Amino acid sequence: MTTFAGQPGGVHRGGRHTKPENDSAAGGAEHRLAVPGPSAEVEAQKRAQLRKNRAIATAFLIVAAAVYFACRWVETSHASAGEAIPGWVAYVRAASEAGMVGALADWFAVVALFRHPLGIPIPHTAIVRRKKDQVGESLAQFVGDNFLNPTLIVDKVRKAQVPERVGQWLVEPGNADKVSAEVGRFVGNALEAVNPDDAAAVLKTAVIDEVAGPEWGPPTGRVLEQLIAEGRTEPIVQQMADWLHRKSLTSQPLIDRMVGERAPSWAPSFVNDLIGDKVYREVVDWTWNVAHDPNHDARLALHRFLRKLADDLQNDQVTIDKVEDLKNDILTSAAVTAAPAKIWESTSTKLIEAARDPESLLRRKIAETAANYGQRVNADPELRRNIGDYLEKAVVFISENYSGEITSIISETVERWDADEAADKIELMVGSDLQYIRINGTVVGALAGFAIYTLSTLIFG
Repeated sequence: MTTFAGQPGGVHRGGRHTKPENDSAAGGAEHRLAVPGPSAEVEAQKRAQLRKNRAIATAFLIVAAAVYFACRWVETSHASAGEAIPGWVAYVRAASEAGMVGALADWFAVVALFRHPLGIPIPHTAIVRRKKDQVGESLAQFVGDNFLNPTLIVDKVRKAQVPERVGQWLVEPGNADKVSAEVGRFVGNALEAVNPDDAAAVLKTAVIDEVAGPEWGPPTGRVLEQLIAEGRTEPIVQQMADWLHRKSLTSQPLIDRMVGERAPSWAPSFVNDLIGDKVYREVVDWTWNVAHDPNHDARLALHRFLRKLADDLQNDQVTIDKVEDLKNDILTSAAVTAAPAKIWESTSTKLIEAARDPESLLRRKIAETAANYGQRVNADPELRRNIGDYLEKAVVFISENYSGEITSIISETVERWDADEAADKIELMVGSDLQYIRINGTVVGALAGFAIYTLSTLIFG
């Protein structure tokens, strides 16, 4: 039961917001959110102040009651003794009686905001607890109408001169480095928060699965056909011919060894040398001709092979199937399967290190970009206007499309608060000031009672 001073001696659990004593017994009751409040130290200070102010307000009521009963005792004792009652007693009694009534009325009004007075479920009491959801809805509507109004937001954004302030701030010494540090910290934390398995799966889906989806043969054939038509395969053929000729110039030891291994055992060595030298010269001459004659049969044959390969890659099912088999062998190999995880591990590690190293190229470039952008904003009025326009459009878009979702956070959060806890926290915040209503009620009631009694005496005697 609530004490006369308004302090809870026990909490009434009436109403639909009753907090179950046991969650398991609540039958799946709606999950309640903790009501935000001050720190433990501040809360203790506020509760002490609330108790003090309650005691002071109650003391005013007790004094008024004591004065009233003292006056009644004086009146009764004088009447019993047949003595005249002092004139001042009536005035003091009227003042104390009205002060006592005012104190009781205001005590009832203050307590009724947060709980049932004396624990009695009088209608239209415990207003905060009963009307919590409506208060949340009204607060959400108030915020939406007065803070998320597009016209009001645009006016505030324009008056804030955000582009000018951002530009001036960026060019101040050290601020570009602050931007770099914050961006680096965000990037590092974001990369660390990514699950490596999820990142590897994304890379596999975005790269390997995309590559594995279509057939390789037809597009490869079309690319090769286009390269041939544009003459871009000729430099490759030339490089191959030059490479082959360079290799032939150093091939004499190999040719001599092969001739010696295949010659009859009875053949004289000088004969083998003559044959090896002859073969070497023929090979060198042939590769030289291939490298220097664009119309050499070998080069023409190679061109025919490339054209045939381009056509087969597009139209020959056997060739297409062979390419698909090769593709499957490559993409299902252990190296390719493990590649996404290794790529993410290596890339993310290096990016995190670079993002957190103030001397890294990444951090220096971020700082340099921020400083340069600040200088551009300060020097270019058109850029400032464009930034302002984009910012205004963005806030208007958010206000027009998402203000309901934003303000619904307020109403939904308040709705999920425990009613008793919410009433207690609200009383903690404003209860000390409300006790002055009780004090004022006592004082004003006493003055009003004194004035009314004085006026009635002057009129009626």
